[in-house]
Amino acid sequence: MDIETYLSGFDKAEKINKGMARDDKYRCRRGREEYLLRVADGEDFAEKRNEFEHLKRLSEAGLPVPKCVELVKNDDGSKVFTLLSWVTGEDLEGVISIISASEQYEIGKQAGSILRRIHETCPETGTEKNWYDRYAETINPRLDAYRNEGVPFAGFEKILKYFDANKHLLRERPMCHHHGDYHTGNLIIDSGKVWVIDWHTMDFESFGDPWYEFNRLDTKYPEFAKGQIDGYFNENIPEEFWRLFALYISVSAITSIVWAKYFAPDELDNILRLNKSILTIFDDMENPVPKWYR
Repeated sequence: MDIETYLSGFDKAEKINKGMARDDKYRCRRGREEYLLRVADGEDFAEKRNEFEHLKRLSEAGLPVPKCVELVKNDDGSKVFTLLSWVTGEDLEGVISIISASEQYEIGKQAGSILRRIHETCPETGTEKNWYDRYAETINPRLDAYRNEGVPFAGFEKILKYFDANKHLLRERPMCHHHGDYHTGNLIIDSGKVWVIDWHTMDFESFGDPWYEFNRLDTKYPEFAKGQIDGYFNENIPEEFWRLFALYISVSAITSIVWAKYFAPDELDNILRLNKSILTIFDDMENPVPKWYR
């Protein structure tokens, strides 16, 4: 069964070119029902099965996510077909700029509440390594690369010092399954209701500290960002969250510099500006509660 044969089972199929994922994507229709079809390489089957089972668990728990319809390999095992229900509505990233600040906040609260339920529904148990060790294995080499090859900027040493002073907070952190890329580009708004799409990002194998997910928080719209944090914590935000939030945001930014230097030089100036803005919003890493929240 090739892709053409699989698609022939639908009345209509339209290829989707939006997005960064390697999968080929199609919007399909059969009768009145619409679906999202993702086509991946057969070698990704185990990963796709894990994604499918995770999403199915969330859907069955009543979360606003696509429903799982089918996961199959083709005859020679070279392709994996994942069929999900189509989520109608508008991409929040595309419309948030024309939404009022108060509505942005309320949508953010809804998104934060959904994220908390995702984490509560799928805790991670039985893993051999704790979060401190898993995070360090990935981040320490990137920080060393910055120290050796990074582009210096005024105040960079304050970010490195903040990490060293606060990394002990990573110890004893609980772990759960992540969405992996939780931001406005992966949220759909339909008649005021938020839906969550695109469950294929595998950063840290899609599990770790639940608070790590906030490193994708869309701070371009501060009211939405405030709402997401307030909604997640029911407006009772622990002080430790802010300290880890500042750590995740600043480390993610500074370790992007070497990557941009070699793989995306056109983005290097933007990433350096991002790092400088982080120093501003966290008062040179002296206050972990960002200025836009205060």
